[in-house]
Amino acid sequence: MKKILFVCTGNTCRSPIAEALLKHYSKGEFEVKSAGVFAMDGSKASFNALEALRKKGIEHEHKSQLLTNDLVEWATHVLTMTKGHKQVILSQLETAKDKVFTLYEFVNNEDKDISDPYGGSLQTYEMTLEELDILISKMVE
Repeated sequence: MKKILFVCTGNTCRSPIAEALLKHYSKGEFEVKSAGVFAMDGSKASFNALEALRKKGIEHEHKSQLLTNDLVEWATHVLTMTKGHKQVILSQLETAKDKVFTLYEFVNNEDKDISDPYGGSLQTYEMTLEELDILISKMVE
């Protein structure tokens, strides 16, 4: 079974949304977790992230966690939201280079980042969710 770890900055916006979407679409075909390179353990996902998911009919329970070497080692694929997140991981764990990709790189072979909606309006979070939804849907196919 593939083990997917989504990584963003604080693990309260993008990576929890990606985690929720993959869990929703894959129907148990993947083990999925998320973490943040600068996360504080135990925070809930942002209100707007959860609200955007709810409006799409997806409920998600989430507690943030700091990215650890153990989480990277657990994963078969580590998918980051930005090139910067990827670089942070590779600078600390070079042995993971064959399984760490940005989400755009993994799905579309594109050099592109997913912008951070943190602090933005619900509409901003919904736009981020839609961007992630397209990528996750392609990934599941």
